[in-house]
Amino acid sequence: MGSTGRAWFPIEKFLVVHEYFKKDLEGLKVLVQVNPASLAGMELVVHKDGDVEKRKLQFDEDIYDDLEADGFEQASALEFNLYLKGLV
Repeated sequence: MGSTGRAWFPIEKFLVVHEYFKKDLEGLKVLVQVNPASLAGMELVVHKDGDVEKRKLQFDEDIYDDLEADGFEQASALEFNLYLKGLV
């Protein structure tokens, strides 16, 4: 423990900035969250009626090429989280 009495943890373990992508597809909105450190993430599929499907995923190192090839564009954390929490 440090002099403050708190356990010390490497800061890099906790500082992860997720990346977000989106695509409109035949009346659906697909949003993807990627953790660039672990390549874990989540996919949201938003239906016209507002129903949201959520899936946790483990991506491989080709995820960014795959998203680009499939026509996904950059999205914001705010947009993703509004759909995730059901606020949109």
